[in-house]
Amino acid sequence: MKPLRKPRRLNIESSLSHEVEEIAREIIDAAYKVHKTVGPGLLESVYEKCLVHELQSRGLKVESQKEIPFQYDGANLDLHLRLDVLIENTVIVELKSVENMIPVYDAQIISYLKLTKKQLGFLINFNVPKIKDGIKRFINQKNPSRLRGEKI
Repeated sequence: MKPLRKPRRLNIESSLSHEVEEIAREIIDAAYKVHKTVGPGLLESVYEKCLVHELQSRGLKVESQKEIPFQYDGANLDLHLRLDVLIENTVIVELKSVENMIPVYDAQIISYLKLTKKQLGFLINFNVPKIKDGIKRFINQKNPSRLRGEKI
């Protein structure tokens, strides 16, 4: 991973490592750039390709539509979770391009964080006039009852 440039400053208290916070800043900055460049109203797949391109151009390892094996009761079942974007094998990003966000979208990213044991995830809806209103950050802390999303 190449050195990261100085992105927007976030005022969020966190127990995450400095490296994870730097990746988070790059994700948010990339989402802002994609939204500013192409605007709202396109398909989710368009935003996914643009975001992946933007993050890769910043030197980050990015996997799109990443399949994760699903286990239940210790057994590997013949199915996979499909993450929209996984960055540096550390941060999950779920993308939307919808008029209204519904609670099941929050539940999806929360479940993905718990099942993959990843610490940080973002739910990003590009179909908003201002992208800051479409980004929600989720931290998977040691106490699962405290896992909830916060607007950035």
